[in-house]
Amino acid sequence: MSADAEMLDTTGLLCPLPVLKARKRLKAMAPGSLLRLVATDPAAVIDVPHFCAEAGHELVATEEPEGGQARIFVIRRGPGRPSGA
Repeated sequence: MSADAEMLDTTGLLCPLPVLKARKRLKAMAPGSLLRLVATDPAAVIDVPHFCAEAGHELVATEEPEGGQARIFVIRRGPGRPSGA
């Protein structure tokens, strides 16, 4: 589903850095593009869906690879607002 997604690894970074880095990367991407965000921050489970809803992006999937240390969030860049994309 997300093989063509751009990858952003925020492993080891704590709140709010995973979301801030995702926001910056998504701003540079075309609407409809996919971003695969890898995060180990426990707060990302709350922060990433909230960010997507507020910024107009779609959280396509949340994956937890075996081992459970990191989560992978697949985000489709929405049309976004210039200040919130």
